[in-house]
Amino acid sequence: MGCSDSPSPPGAESSSRLLLPDDGFQSSPSSKETKRSLASFPTYVEGPCDPEDLIDGIIFAANYLGSTQLLSDKTPSKNIRMMQAQEAVSRIKTAQKLAQNKKKRIKVLNADSQETMMDHPLRTISYIADIGNIVVLMARRRMPRPDSQENVEASDPGQESKRQYKMICHVFESEDAQLIAQSIGQAFSVAYQEFLRANGINPEDLSQKEYSDLLNTQDMYNDDLIHFSKSENCKDVFVEKAKGEILGVVIVESGWGSILPTVIIANMMHAGPAERSGKLNIGDQIMSLNGTSLVGLPLSTCQSIIKGLKNQSGIKLNIVRCPPVTTVLIRRPDLRYQLGFSVQNGIICSLMRGGIAERGGVRVGHRIIEINSQSVVATPHEKIVNILSNAVGEIHMKTMPAAMYRLLTAQEQPVYI
Repeated sequence: MGCSDSPSPPGAESSSRLLLPDDGFQSSPSSKETKRSLASFPTYVEGPCDPEDLIDGIIFAANYLGSTQLLSDKTPSKNIRMMQAQEAVSRIKTAQKLAQNKKKRIKVLNADSQETMMDHPLRTISYIADIGNIVVLMARRRMPRPDSQENVEASDPGQESKRQYKMICHVFESEDAQLIAQSIGQAFSVAYQEFLRANGINPEDLSQKEYSDLLNTQDMYNDDLIHFSKSENCKDVFVEKAKGEILGVVIVESGWGSILPTVIIANMMHAGPAERSGKLNIGDQIMSLNGTSLVGLPLSTCQSIIKGLKNQSGIKLNIVRCPPVTTVLIRRPDLRYQLGFSVQNGIICSLMRGGIAERGGVRVGHRIIEINSQSVVATPHEKIVNILSNAVGEIHMKTMPAAMYRLLTAQEQPVYI
């Protein structure tokens, strides 16, 4: 409301100087404006407050949720105004959800400018390692679909598995490298505790000693140590081939979490040197080639090493005989114990080091084939998550490298080297 000390025009009531809010305030309105204001001025409305209090001002308690801007006509109808108000609420609540998700992120800021140099949701962090005073943080990021795949039905289980991911590797140098890596690992634990609280479980009911005691009762890598130590499973194989002839194999990564991260034979070319030898099988892990160890090397490096042997007349491989399907056994007494891995569309995408899942044989990059003898190959993502979230006792899973699965099911054509 506004007040004016100027006299009223002849024949006009004192209220004639109170115009509609969109018109502004004028001390001496014209006759036309006065008639319009008299006709449209709202009558007094009863309300919860004392009028004198409103003039003095009233303080109410409210949480400020944010603001947004909308495009609008100059004089929209009341129905349009209500729709705009509802859209504003929707926008602000969506922004709030995004802000809440940002709490579960790993961010790196520039010390001087405080600008964000790196920002990844916690669930996309696949691996964290400290090597001396070096910290390596690996985050998974899904690559956009080509235009030709934009309209692919989401219900097609084969198409989602073809989505490509790039691994972003951030390398830092710090005297506190080990402390940083441990802190990020702790962040996963804190996030899990918040998850428990949200589901009505008090995380304090599970002490660190209880969790440590549980780990101590479980065999590391689900008997992989025993398998790799048996001499009958470790073999030196010599493959003869013509100079200029490729070995005739497709290799994929064994996956983080395996006892010795290396490459696996995922496919062999028909009548190629590898298949002709009769000494290699799909699933075999290659430890070395002609004396060069492949353990811990990136897939692309291993592929380059094999290609570099094209002009050799024979190749000596040191392998560990392994089945193509990995058997996983996770012992989880009750829901208080976190599994320690995450799944996206049936593929294991991150793994907590030292947890019951790692000890059970879970490996990053593997596709889950079965859970407790039940096939989950064509099972929707939400159902797989639900099965795992509620599974207790002994959880038996069968997995294989996702890339191998796509080859064996003809979703991808093999590229032999």
